[in-house]
Amino acid sequence: MRNQQTLLDAAAEVFVSSGVDAPIREIAARAGVGLGTLYRHFPTRADLVTAVYRHQIEACAEAGPALLADAPTPFEALRQWIDLFVDFLVTKHGLADALQSDSDRFAALHTHFLDRLMPVCGELLDAAADAGEIRTGIQPYELMRGIGNLCIGRDTDPRYDPRRLIGMLLQGLRSQHSPGGGDA
Repeated sequence: MRNQQTLLDAAAEVFVSSGVDAPIREIAARAGVGLGTLYRHFPTRADLVTAVYRHQIEACAEAGPALLADAPTPFEALRQWIDLFVDFLVTKHGLADALQSDSDRFAALHTHFLDRLMPVCGELLDAAADAGEIRTGIQPYELMRGIGNLCIGRDTDPRYDPRRLIGMLLQGLRSQHSPGGGDA
């Protein structure tokens, strides 16, 4: 189990730096294990890619309630969760291509993504709205989709910083009565 966790962490790091098509040897080396160990846990690249993204979805889902409990305000918890969500989206680059030969696996992973993360995003949005920090009526799916769309193109244009635009998007969510809110 420890080797599997180490492999998942190493694969996530390699996927960020080199994409999901990175050599399997690079992932095994980063994890400090042999190729046999990697293939014993993940017989195919698609198995490894799927496991990495499922693990990251779970980590992002579990972070929401913890951030809400620990952050100074619900809006700050939402902002920190969105940072984690963006990190996840950045590592997700190339996922569709890697799983293209198995569209059922990709569809199941996308459904899992929505089923796990939309309720967490909704809880954070509701808490921030209830505290008067953001407008009411913001839908989790719309926000997550908007953030995802802002992340597109990051890899092809080094001048493009999606986090800057996401910061503007978050400011646009603020209610006019909240600190930092405006008449938008």
